[in-house]
Amino acid sequence: MKNLFSLYLLGVVLTILSLFIRLMESLGGLLESPSPESPWTTRGQLASAEPAKGLPDHPSRGVQ
Repeated sequence: MKNLFSLYLLGVVLTILSLFIRLMESLGGLLESPSPESPWTTRGQLASAEPAKGLPDHPSRGVQ
């Protein structure tokens, strides 16, 4: 029973370590050079983004 518990703890620790490493790699990639096709955007990129031109700002009400 003690061996089973230690194997369980080893699996948990390795899983947490793997997630931490992936998180650090993705954050490091963002800090170096964010690619345009990256799903992550920085605040500066969001602030400089233009609004979509397909929809009007205020849709007209009661158009006949």
